[in-house]
Amino acid sequence: MKIEQLYTGCLAEAAYYIESKGEVAIIDPLRETTPYIEMAEKNGAKIKYVLETHFHADFVSGHLDLAKKTGATIVYGPTAQPNFTAHVAKDGEELPLGNIKIRVLHTPGHTMESSSYLLIDENGKEHALFSGDTLFIGDVGRPDLAVKSDLSREDLAGFLFESLRNKIMTLPDDVIVYPNHGAGSACGKNMSKETWDTLGNQKKENYALRADMTKAEFVKAVTTGLVAPPQYFPKNAVMNKMGYESIDDVLQRGLKPLSASEFKTIADDPSTLLLDTRSKEDFPNEYIKGALFIGVDETFAPWVGALISDLKTPILIVADSGKEEEVVTRLARVGYDNAIGFLNGGMQAWKSAGFKAETMEEVVANQLATLFETDSLHVLDVRKQSEYDSEHVVGFINSPLDSINMDYAKLDPNAKYYVHCAGGFRSVIACSLLKRYGINNVVNVKGGFKAIKNTSLPISDFVEPSTML
Repeated sequence: MKIEQLYTGCLAEAAYYIESKGEVAIIDPLRETTPYIEMAEKNGAKIKYVLETHFHADFVSGHLDLAKKTGATIVYGPTAQPNFTAHVAKDGEELPLGNIKIRVLHTPGHTMESSSYLLIDENGKEHALFSGDTLFIGDVGRPDLAVKSDLSREDLAGFLFESLRNKIMTLPDDVIVYPNHGAGSACGKNMSKETWDTLGNQKKENYALRADMTKAEFVKAVTTGLVAPPQYFPKNAVMNKMGYESIDDVLQRGLKPLSASEFKTIADDPSTLLLDTRSKEDFPNEYIKGALFIGVDETFAPWVGALISDLKTPILIVADSGKEEEVVTRLARVGYDNAIGFLNGGMQAWKSAGFKAETMEEVVANQLATLFETDSLHVLDVRKQSEYDSEHVVGFINSPLDSINMDYAKLDPNAKYYVHCAGGFRSVIACSLLKRYGINNVVNVKGGFKAIKNTSLPISDFVEPSTML
């Protein structure tokens, strides 16, 4: 028997490869199918099942393409109603895989179809639980993503309480818990950086598994402090349930090399989005006017999903040479399937064709501190409100990047704004967005709050009433 966790840091997502006697089950795969197929082929095995714990909201699963390419059966738990051929298992149903079995446990609460998969080894021992978004390490799934007119988040939290108490906490303490997400995912609020643990340890450490917790206490605990989910979540859930275009077609369309002239002609269409995916250091030095910066080497996909509102927007890509396929793939992971080509030769080709490159003004933290001492500055702190509340510079305005698409209208287009985040990535995104909205006099603060803390600027953990945008 072989169990391998395939963890993707950008999405804080874990897929799983389980093999026994030449048969394989893949749990919650990402959009690209090649890694799973190659793993099975390398081991001389065949993929028999694609097990889905629920209709994911934070990424587009690879279940359809993987099943089509391998002949595997897609499996969901009870009450799921997919718009494609799949096996909807009964609660307690056991799926044979080589000389082990996988038992389906219906664990509603995160969503109503949410299910966990219990691996029973060759000796009949309950060995591991693949808990999806029902149970995380240090947390449980948020209960507000499947709210309907007749089903509140409190209702879902109640179902989650029963699922945990009646289906999961009754399992042996030495069962290994393998969740679908870790720290950084928006599917929970208190996840550990660890990506697996024993159930017994989680009973001790996880606040939501406290043995003496009442249902009312649980509901209050898991519904308190929830922030609005990213806008792309419900759209991805629909794609996972209803179906989507093959990743191969998405890649073929997105990986079309365009000359600088071709690129400019398409970019001049206002319905097209120009996405620059280079580093936060390179973008300010030279970029194409109107480009949105989101660097592919950092938390790319979640920020794409948070800031680009329409999944169908045609996207042109500026990327470092050799990174183009990674960009198109990572866009597709969160449902942005309409990349239509990339700038062949990058910014050097753009300049060689005689087209103008823009630059972004930047300062280091010490320069900002000096300016702050002698002048009245407008400074935007684009970190999350929780980060700002923890500590910030007195007088700086909190304008979280998550909501800047709405908040920019409150800014004075004629004013000069200095922009910082924690380390410098989000601030460059914010500056590029503000410039797209016609607020052109923006200055990026390199190094962000980490660098600012080492200056003479006054730091406070008290939130002044007037410092929220």
